[in-house]
Amino acid sequence: MKRLFFISLLLISAIALNGQTNKTTATLKNSSRLFASKDDLTSVILIIPADSIVTVLDADSTYLHVVFEENEGFIFNRHVVLNKIPVNTRQAFQSQPEVQQTQPIQEQQQSRFSYLEDKYGSNMAARLLSGKIWKGMNSEMVKDSWGIAEKINRIVSGNIIKEEWIYRNTWLYFENNSLVEWGAIKK
Repeated sequence: MKRLFFISLLLISAIALNGQTNKTTATLKNSSRLFASKDDLTSVILIIPADSIVTVLDADSTYLHVVFEENEGFIFNRHVVLNKIPVNTRQAFQSQPEVQQTQPIQEQQQSRFSYLEDKYGSNMAARLLSGKIWKGMNSEMVKDSWGIAEKINRIVSGNIIKEEWIYRNTWLYFENNSLVEWGAIKK
C-alpha cells in the first residue's frame, strides 16, 4: 500500500511539474493590442498594459498567440520578451542557432515594419508588409507594398493623370494617383 501511495504521489508530482515546464510566458515591453484575429487588425479585444505577463500558446514570425486574463488572441511578438522557452516547444520559437542565422532578416522586417508603422500606422503597415493592395491606395502605398513596377505607362489628359503599372504577372490602373483596378496579365 505504501508503495502504491508513493508511486501515485510521484506520478502526481511529475504531472504537476510537467504542466509547469510546458508553460511559456512573456512580459510586455510596452502596451499592446490583443487582436481576436491576426488577419483582422481591427478586431481589438483589449489593450494589454506594459509589464503584463501573458501565456504564450503559439508563435509565428510576426505574432504570438497568447492568453491574458482569460482572453485569448494575438499580439505582435516585437512587443514582448519571452520569459521561458520549454524544450518541447522550443521549435515553435526556433532553436538558438537558427535565430542567430535569421536575425538580420528579422531585424530588416522589423525595421521595415517600423518605417511603415511610422508612416501609415500599425493597421496599414501590417497590410502593406503582407503585400496587400486595395482600391483607393495611392502610388506611394503600392510602392511600399509591392515595390517599383517594371514598367509605367502614363497618359495625361487635361487635369486627369492615368497610369498603368506593369508588374511581372499583374497590371494596376491608377487615376489621379489613386488605385482604381487591377488584373492579371494575359499571355
